[in-house]
Amino acid sequence: MVATAFGLLPVSVAFFAAAVGMVLFKVIPVREVYQSLDGPILVMLAVLIPVSDSLRSTGATEVVAGELAKLGTILPAPGALMLILVAAMAVTPFLNNAATVLVMAPIAAEFAGDLGYRPEAFLMAVAIGAGCDFLTPIGHQCNTLVMGPGGYRFSDYPRLGLPLSFLVVIVAVPMLMIVWPMN
Repeated sequence: MVATAFGLLPVSVAFFAAAVGMVLFKVIPVREVYQSLDGPILVMLAVLIPVSDSLRSTGATEVVAGELAKLGTILPAPGALMLILVAAMAVTPFLNNAATVLVMAPIAAEFAGDLGYRPEAFLMAVAIGAGCDFLTPIGHQCNTLVMGPGGYRFSDYPRLGLPLSFLVVIVAVPMLMIVWPMN
């Protein structure tokens, strides 16, 4: 974390090195590492990385971003940012949060470019939208984990999650514009 904070290593390299170090120094047993790997999620992410690349290489991201940009041109900057945030929130129940980021990030970057904005706020909107699926028990693993023990039904999620989703949008859009200026 110190190496990352001082810019000596990229986050991905530093965290991977930390994980390997924990195994090498026997802080975590190798058996526990293997047991904690979630095979279906790893396979899904491995499959979606080429899907994301193919969306970019075939021009599909440009098509989707172009269609969104048509709507985005009539919206003010906060509305365009909100559109991407809500789109990511809408896609997450059908994929998982990591897969949503893989699919939506290139679309959001292209969308921002089409509108003449810097992409950082839009990419963060994708990350926030992908992590804030409160409408279904299947869009995020935490929702699924609490469903049984909490005695929740599927219908409880949209009833309680919709107000929370509105709150996320209301708070996230202005904060994103403050922290990552769009122009």
